[in-house]
Amino acid sequence: MKKTVSILPALVAIAALAGCSGYRPAPAAFHEALYQPYVLDAGDNLRITVFDQENLTNTYSVDQSGYVAFPLIGSVPARGKTTKEVEQGIAARLRQGYLRDPDVSVEVERYRPVFIMGEVGAPGQYSYVPGMTVQKAVAAAGGYSPRASQESADITRTINGKVMTGRVVTSDPLLPGDTVYVRERLF
Repeated sequence: MKKTVSILPALVAIAALAGCSGYRPAPAAFHEALYQPYVLDAGDNLRITVFDQENLTNTYSVDQSGYVAFPLIGSVPARGKTTKEVEQGIAARLRQGYLRDPDVSVEVERYRPVFIMGEVGAPGQYSYVPGMTVQKAVAAAGGYSPRASQESADITRTINGKVMTGRVVTSDPLLPGDTVYVRERLF
């Protein structure tokens, strides 16, 4: 009589482990968002320059409702807009009885922060700098804890008003406002 070895228990164990990992690859929109013009949101600080108007040139914050409070013209919508669109909006409103031909420049002085959670030395809120990757953000947060999974991390990002979460490798770039979650490794 020939003895047969069943591989069914091994397949069930592999399937169970794969199901427990909760793997969610990053949606295509994650990487597409990296190549789109930067859109403003609450927490961004803008350097707005109105040439030949020192009293209007200053640093302004995008408030929680997505507006910039600007002298003379009041609240200017900024959420979901590029710096160029905010420039055009301010210039158009200043032309309505305040300045003849305003020359306005808007640039991001300080981006909204990124948030780092999970298996890192010091989870919390950190300043975003252009070119920041998951690995650089983890370094800013005190590095990996001894139990951290160092190959990938989960990122939660808002794209076109929709919140998405996906798993990326640590060399992937971050965007302002991203939340990074470093998972605990299984073994």
